[in-house]
This record gives sequence, C-alpha cells and structure tokens, in this order.
Amino acid sequence: MRFLDVRLKTAELQPLKRFYEETLGVHVIEAGEDFFSLKIGKTRLTFEVAAEGQPFYHVAFNIPENQFREAKAWLSDKVTLNREEGEDEADFVSWNAHAVYFEDPAGNIVELIARHSLDNASDEPFGASSLLCVSEVGIVQEDVIAFVDELLGQGFTKWREGSEDFVPVGDEQGLLIVVKKDRRWFFARQDAKIFPVMLRIEGHGILEFGT
Repeated sequence: MRFLDVRLKTAELQPLKRFYEETLGVHVIEAGEDFFSLKIGKTRLTFEVAAEGQPFYHVAFNIPENQFREAKAWLSDKVTLNREEGEDEADFVSWNAHAVYFEDPAGNIVELIARHSLDNASDEPFGASSLLCVSEVGIVQEDVIAFVDELLGQGFTKWREGSEDFVPVGDEQGLLIVVKKDRRWFFARQDAKIFPVMLRIEGHGILEFGT
C-alpha cells in the first residue's frame, strides 16, 4: 500500500516549513499562504493551516534498510532524539525493523524506520533525499476494532493482529497505525488525539479521517 498524498493540519505553518526545508533539507515542491508541500520520496506530504487547535500527528518515513546507523547519526546532528525508557532507538524484532523518533516544531512525532525485509538498500550517502516515502500515518479513533473492521470491509488488510488500542493496517510500504484516543504515542509524551487527515492511497483513492 502506498501513500501518494498525505495532508495534515498545523498551527505552526512557517516554523514547520523552515524546519523541514532548512534544518532537514527536505525539498519544498509547492507553497502558498496557507500550505506547503514536501517531497518525501514517492509521497507528497502537505501541511495546511488549521482552522483551530494545535494538531499533531504520528508519521513515519521509510529509509534504506541498510542505513539505520547512518540515518541516526545524520538526524542526531539536527534534532534531539526522543527516548523511551532511556533508549533513543527502537529495535522492532517482530517487524524486523529499527527506528528512531523526533518531534518537529508542531509536535508531530516523526519516525525514521529501516525495514530490513524490504529490498531498498542504498550505497549513497544518507541525506534528506534518502527518505523513501511516508510509510505510516497515525489514525486515532474512539473504537479501534470497529474502525479496523470497516477498513477490512473496504479491501484493506491487517499488517499485524494488534489489540483493542493498536492495530496496523496495510503493509511495510504504507501503514495506517490505528490507535485508541488518549493512548500515549510510543517514544513521545503526547496522548493520541483526533485531528483531520486526508490520504490518497494507491488503489484506494482518497480517504479522510477525523473531519
């Protein structure tokens, strides 16, 4: 499953744009008074001005499966890494993946994840252009199981069985991380809240959540 377009809301448009463009070096492909769009590999990631509140999300970017150490070093020079139980990286044994997390100026919990089962190794120096795609988007719901059942009825598939407060839907190229409202995000202090999300998914069209 591939995310072609991801649209999120923010109350920190200009600080966010400066961060991704200047701190991380991500290419801004379009910008206006109330939005900007980034090129995250094969995904167009857009932040739009929020009508109200302080929206924040969880998103993950796939990176080459052999470059986790290089990616972590690159990122550590630019941001403060988030920690969980004293650790600044995650070893997902059952997912065959390693990940590192940080927060951007809007409080979004951003993850770089090397999925070792994917055939995407690279011998190029790691940089912003090494971000391959948006591979996870957090979708917050009151009733996770009922919502996932709706997705399964629309032709989606589970990546793992999960639980009543966490189910990953899709595959390693694109996952909807469906979590229960007020569950604490992994590697973060924030509890999950419902904010608007618009996705264009290859083979599934446009989906909107939290509106």
